[in-house]
Order: sequence, then C-alpha cells, then structure tokens
Amino acid sequence: MRVLIVNTSEKTGGAAVAANRLMEALKNNGVKAKMLVRDKETDQITVVELPHPMRRQWPFMWERLCIFFHTRFSRKHLFEIDIANAGTDITHLREFKEADVIHLSWINQGMLSLAGIRKILNSGKPVVWTLHDEWPATAICHYTNGCDRFKTSCHHCRLLPGGGGPGDLAARVWNRKKRMLATHNIHFVACSRWLEGEVKQSALLTGQSITSIPNPIDTHIFRPTDRHDARMAAGLPIDKRLILFVSQRVTDARKGMDYFVEAIDRLVAAHPGLRDDTGVAILGGQAEEVAERLALPAYPLGYVSGEKRIVSIYNSATVFVLPSLEDNLPNTIMEAMACGVPCVSFHVGGIPEMIDHRKNGYVAATADAADLAEGIRWVLCDADREALSREALSKVASCYSQHSVAMKYIEVYNQAMAFKRYHL
Repeated sequence: MRVLIVNTSEKTGGAAVAANRLMEALKNNGVKAKMLVRDKETDQITVVELPHPMRRQWPFMWERLCIFFHTRFSRKHLFEIDIANAGTDITHLREFKEADVIHLSWINQGMLSLAGIRKILNSGKPVVWTLHDEWPATAICHYTNGCDRFKTSCHHCRLLPGGGGPGDLAARVWNRKKRMLATHNIHFVACSRWLEGEVKQSALLTGQSITSIPNPIDTHIFRPTDRHDARMAAGLPIDKRLILFVSQRVTDARKGMDYFVEAIDRLVAAHPGLRDDTGVAILGGQAEEVAERLALPAYPLGYVSGEKRIVSIYNSATVFVLPSLEDNLPNTIMEAMACGVPCVSFHVGGIPEMIDHRKNGYVAATADAADLAEGIRWVLCDADREALSREALSKVASCYSQHSVAMKYIEVYNQAMAFKRYHL
C-alpha cells in the first residue's frame, strides 16, 4: 500500500509533527508512506516538497492579502482564518499518481485550495483526512470558541468585523465547501474523541465517514532518562523542582499563559517557601517575555528544534503544565507523558482523554487558575510521583504507540479503498 500524506510543513507546528510521526509509524508497519509538503526542512528522502520554489509561497501571500482585506486591514485574527482560495494543484505530481491513498493532514495557509481539493476528489483516489482542528467542519475558523453556527450554516463570523458585512465571506466559503463535499466521500479521522464529537455536529460533514484515532509517538525517542543527566544536558538547575511549560509560541493566548502566570502567583502566595526550591522552565518562542512575569525563578529556553535536547528538557521536569483554552490532542502532553512526567491541564478538548485525573496527572476546571495552582501543588507536594509516572508511561504504551496507531490507520485506508472499489 502506498500512502501520500499531504501537510503544509514538514516539521513546524503540532500537525506537522503528528503527520511526520504517522509517516514513520506507517513505514515501520509495512506501508510505503511519503509526505508531500510546501515547507521541507530536512533531507528526509520520504518527504517531498512542492516544485517551483519561487512560486509556492504566492498562494499563501494571496490568501493572507484577501483575508487582510476582509478583516479591514486588522492583523487581530489574520492567522485564525483560512479561506483556501489559493494553493497548488498536486494531482499532476508523480507522488500523487503513484499513491493508493491520498491522506490530507493540515493543508492550510496556501498549501491546497478548495479547487485543488476538489481535483483530488475528482481523481477517483480514496481520500483520508486527519482533522487536527475544526476547519474542515466550519467555514473559515480553526476553533469555534463556543460558536455553534457550523451545526447549521456558517455566516456572520465572529472573527470578521461586523460579522463579515456585505458578501459575507464565511457564508461564501461555507457554500463552496458544501458543494465540494455534496458529491464526494472522504474518510475523516479526528485526533480525539472530543473533536470527533464536535465535527459530527457539522452540517458540512453530514453523511461523511468520521472516526477518531490519536496521534502516535515514538517511545524509542521520547522515553524516561536519568533526571540529573537530563538537567545537565538541558542546562537546568539540578537542585530544584521544575515546572515546565512548552509551546511553539508561549505568548499564544490559546495556550493559556495568563492563567499559568496567575496560578504560579497563587501557588507562591500560599506557599512562599517554593521560591527557594522550585523553578519554572519555559520552552518555546518568546519565552524571555514571559519569564519576568513569574513569581518563581524562571529559565527561558527559547525555541529548540533538536529532538535530543527537547527530550532532555522533558526529563528535567517534575511536572508539565499546559493550561490550553482550546486544544485537540496536544503533542506536548503526549511527549511529557512518554517521558514519565505527570501533566496538569484544563478540562479542554481531547486533554481529559490523555490525562486521567489524579492517576497520571491533574485535570483542572477550565479557565480556573486557582484549580490549576492546586493541581501543580498536588503533583509537587502530595502525589506519589513514581506512581503517576508509571501510569503516564502505561497510558502512552497502550494508546499512542506507533504500532497501535498505524494499525488503526491501515484499517481506515482499507475501508476507504474498498468503498471506492464498490462505488466505481
């Protein structure tokens, strides 16, 4: 079986990381898998980049320009919206022609247009689409943030000034998606049961096949190591308990940094002695901007791309905290758990499927900084950390291993191919 996974980036962003890991999982389980990307970042031979380097950024720039116009030249929601009005036609590429299954992943920001997706569907090849967020089930947004218009028909979007005004951009994109999906079958795979439940309510996806399969992780790479050695390698203090926060951009409001800062404030106010033996490590872009806001000694690590150093940073942590306000199935929580690190997070999206409350971590009430602080305190001071670590490792082995995830996807591929043969 030959599978072509299509994703905008090879490595940048959670969806890219997940798509790359899936490719490796499939290859390790007998599938001839390749990735097709716009932004290639390594010399991996099974990752192919779009042709014509000078042209492939034009769709991204044109789409952003159109969105910028519709936001009345405001940058506030510029990267929360995708309209897929421009992209690259991949159906003429050799890798596309050779594939038995086309597996779409995160294809936004100028990778594929709706017209390009329609061409893929018209080719007759079976299509599987992994949902890393809600965009395929809405008109233009990636996270609905409580809006339920996608259950009937997207219009007057909250992300556009005045709801979009004359010509209603959201309604127009919705109708284009609706026409595209009306005559084609796609096998959609959500990364969490939460997301599966959300997108099944979309009027766009009525009648489509929708299931859920988590992202995989390579437990040969992300695994427990000696904490002392890890901290030496990461350049972190060896004599403190360390609270770890990780995000590609730590100031991203969706990742909940404001709640994290407030939780640390509350923790220190109630337990001032923590200043002497506890610190915070911050991994991700703009870490320095956050460090000075924290009531505990902070160690900003900036953006790190090397997997070996990232593993050392996880293994340096006493507890990992990610207070996301909207999320699907964060790779960072999975990575921390695979290193045996207990996690604390809000009851959001697919996170409660990963963290079993008071068993391998702590699930705090959503947007409740006081409960988040209590979760951090519980892991640091009261819980049996060895037991939490064992449970985290057990959860990863049973749910997120390469083999278990690859087998589930192979079953979906076979179903998609059988469906196509039956309907020819």
